[in-house]
Amino acid sequence: MRAVGLALLFVAFFATVSCGPSGGSSVAKSGEPGVFRYPIFANPTTMDPQKVQDGDTIDMLQQVYEGLVGWSPENKPVGYLAEKWDMSADGKTYTFTLKANAKFHNGRKVTADDVKWSFERSANPKLASPVSTAYLSDIVGFEDKFNGKASEVSGVKVIDPEHVSITIKAPARFFLGKLTYLAAAVLPKECFPADQEVSDVKDMIGTGPFKIVSYQPNQVIILEANPDYHDGAPKLKRIERYVLGDAYTRLAKFKKGEIDLCQLQRQDVPAIQKDPKFKDQIHFYPRPSIYYVGMNQLMYEPFKNKKVRAAFAMAIDKDRIVNQIMGGINTVANSIVPPGVPGGDRKDSQAYKFDPAAAKQMLADAGYPDGKGMPPLTLTFREDQPDVKIVADAVASQIRANLGVEVKEQSMEWLAYLDKFNKKQQTFYHMRWAADYVDPENFLSHMLATWGPENKLGYDNPEFDALCKEADAMPELEKALPLYAKAEDIVLQDAAWVPIYFQRDAELISPRIKGLRESLFGHLPHTTVTAD
Repeated sequence: MRAVGLALLFVAFFATVSCGPSGGSSVAKSGEPGVFRYPIFANPTTMDPQKVQDGDTIDMLQQVYEGLVGWSPENKPVGYLAEKWDMSADGKTYTFTLKANAKFHNGRKVTADDVKWSFERSANPKLASPVSTAYLSDIVGFEDKFNGKASEVSGVKVIDPEHVSITIKAPARFFLGKLTYLAAAVLPKECFPADQEVSDVKDMIGTGPFKIVSYQPNQVIILEANPDYHDGAPKLKRIERYVLGDAYTRLAKFKKGEIDLCQLQRQDVPAIQKDPKFKDQIHFYPRPSIYYVGMNQLMYEPFKNKKVRAAFAMAIDKDRIVNQIMGGINTVANSIVPPGVPGGDRKDSQAYKFDPAAAKQMLADAGYPDGKGMPPLTLTFREDQPDVKIVADAVASQIRANLGVEVKEQSMEWLAYLDKFNKKQQTFYHMRWAADYVDPENFLSHMLATWGPENKLGYDNPEFDALCKEADAMPELEKALPLYAKAEDIVLQDAAWVPIYFQRDAELISPRIKGLRESLFGHLPHTTVTAD
């Protein structure tokens, strides 16, 4: 659930054509009953569920689109469009029964043909989804179609209008978790282009509890309740997502009562905790997410040398960054798999400890004494997030002070940053990865194995790969955890990248908002939320 997608600028208008949801809206007055107002940090990266990669946009689109399964508050896959499912004895075929009352926003009933068509679209090579193979390549024939070697996804079969089967290449304990990702959203064929990215509000037809009715770039996205939602009409009548990139502006608007939820930057938390008006409105949420510093071996020759990477790892004082500079809201990361994920936040991991003297010697041993001979280096990070800049500033400063390496800093507009990252062109960067499902595979194999879709920095260790491959194939997670631990220690000692901290969100939530449903992954679709 990280982030990458090529964006379009979207035209703002109300959806009034036959495929679109009916109705219109205008921005609500402050505190209007039944209206939930909260910001999105930047314009959505895409309006297409099968191309979305960033958490901010996913949070919005999950109100609109659904797949066969989604997350429960207990962090388990549960039926969304699927009433139930059965698994074959060999663990490779899932047969889903669709809910009889599931309808698209245009009023048409969802059928197994829609499920089949949606998987075919996600695999369409012309659509070129940057995420679909990461989550759906377990399905027989999916990669063949994506790579232009087949005309259909043979592993998805329509049994009858209410039943569809999905066959995967080999049993995978995390397959249902992968199906929760929006790459597997079910869409109406008559409203979605098969090979083009969706960019018009009128085409955004899903089955979710809310319908997008207008979008004004850099201003606001309006979502209205879907009264025919299969799980019961939402209690809200409208959601308003204001595009607010500046953290100070977000906080100021919350204090004025103009928005109902505000994610706090860490430096703002102490003052809010002392404010008698707002201190009881702070809520803390641990997330299975890690912020790290990446070192791309494909773009920077010295990073191919393990000693250079290890020197960088030992030169970064994570404890000072997290507990002093950032105020101790987050948890120092000395492993890759975060708390909340089985096997996460290991206290006996083999991560490098802060040791500037050893770091300096290691860099000299690598052939770069006091940083001499190191090519120019720039640390890139996402703009408009003060916490991210604070960490980037601290990392760059410590590398300069402890290694003598001159590091420049560069903030980047979010879409430009993600595009460059997706092309494996970010050289030295500060980034986050958030769990898509609660399995170590999503952090180790998925991110760092040579076949991992999120391995954007050229890391390659055959021993690590072998351990991950063996662990991934085990049906019982408990038996796989010792292998993942060994693999994690290998990658930590290789310093493929430097873990900095595990995420813990601090949010201000207005007391007028009730009924938020939580999971490790964040707020679930707002089906039960009320706004007094």
